[in-house]
Amino acid sequence: MKRLLIIVGVLVALLMAAIAGYLIARRSTSTPAAVTTAQPQRKVLYWYDPMNPGQRFDRPGESTAMPGMQLKPKYADEAGGGDDGVRISPRIEQNLGMRTALVKVATLNLKLHVPGVLAWDQRRSVVVSARTDGVLSQLFVRAPFDRVRAGQPLAELLAPAWGSAAAEYSALAGAQSADGRALRAAALQRLHVLGMSTEQIRRPAAGAGGGIVLRAPVDGVISVLDVRAGQQVAAGTTLMRIDDPARLWLDAAIPQAEVAGIGAGTPAQIEISALPGRIFPGRVEALLPEVDARTRTQTARIAVDNPDGTLAPGMFAAVRLTAAAGKLHPMVPDEALISTGLQNRVIVDLGDGRMAPRAVRIGRSADGYTEVLAGLKGGERVVTSGQFLIDSEANLGGVLKRLTTPPAPSSAATPAVPVVPAPSMPSMPAHPSAKPSAHDAMPGMAMPASAGGKSS
Repeated sequence: MKRLLIIVGVLVALLMAAIAGYLIARRSTSTPAAVTTAQPQRKVLYWYDPMNPGQRFDRPGESTAMPGMQLKPKYADEAGGGDDGVRISPRIEQNLGMRTALVKVATLNLKLHVPGVLAWDQRRSVVVSARTDGVLSQLFVRAPFDRVRAGQPLAELLAPAWGSAAAEYSALAGAQSADGRALRAAALQRLHVLGMSTEQIRRPAAGAGGGIVLRAPVDGVISVLDVRAGQQVAAGTTLMRIDDPARLWLDAAIPQAEVAGIGAGTPAQIEISALPGRIFPGRVEALLPEVDARTRTQTARIAVDNPDGTLAPGMFAAVRLTAAAGKLHPMVPDEALISTGLQNRVIVDLGDGRMAPRAVRIGRSADGYTEVLAGLKGGERVVTSGQFLIDSEANLGGVLKRLTTPPAPSSAATPAVPVVPAPSMPSMPAHPSAKPSAHDAMPGMAMPASAGGKSS
């Protein structure tokens, strides 16, 4: 009997030992993995306000824009494109249809399309005027824009001064003395001053009325005719003007912002709506040193040959000018630019799905490309399609704010952006029978910041 009790006691002891071992083993297996295997600690770059991602802090705390909301940490190993951009997965790139273009360094060939108006070449204009008082006894050219040739009679002028000077010169033709020859030379000089040519003095061809015949000095068109037959004219009066239609001027109006590279010698191509399909070559003679105050344009004077006379002054023309090549600059496609009015930027593809906005300073544009004066060096790849969505993502991540303001961690107790309290709502006048309520303890509709949302 005693032996049986000893065996039962041993069995109970063994059972108790097994239960204790089981409990100890279970407790050891439930110990956190951090005790046995230490997890690597993640590096925190900064803390940011979820309500204002561009605002950074150097230690955790509460949001300044939303009391009670905790600041979130920004880890160094987070997939977000780093500190200067965003990361886009290949699937998102395919869905956006994102395309990129290589930034090349080249010179911009600026081509301008501007309007112009044809006019007479005033360097070839000749004015026929009266050198002395007289009367136009006859006018051989009676209508404006009549063509004349050099030497063709234009008008007959009765001038007493011419008659007396010619008679004096003829009377002294046989003078032998020194005084006589001097008087003859003075009479010859007087005839020249009065406008008589050497040929007229040598062989005075008087008109039918006894006057002096004025002849055309050059070939051309009578563009101005201000007198009529029988009219009395004074010395210096303009009788008519002769212009050469074989060469015209074209005055092209160039916007002030696009005159760079336009100057003497710039080639031009001219198209006239009345002559479709025909292009007239020309060359800029001068860029006039004056800007129209109303249109803010500067006039380029272009010389145009017109040998067959198809062009006429007053015609409107479409002018294409090719400005001189400027300096070497990085060139980006126009569709790659994102302009906000205050800043121009592009999205640079950094590789491995990383995209970063880059502020740029731009210059002139032509043929779908724009000069980049600062911000790019050449050789980068910029996004030309889908960049607006990437730009929006960068804006949400606070990257765009760092393009102009360098990030500087601030204290959680001192907000980087002051918070302006909401204006209080005007209270309505209380009714005499109204009783105070719990809402009377909330001035300006401001909710208390106590835990759990309960009022104190």
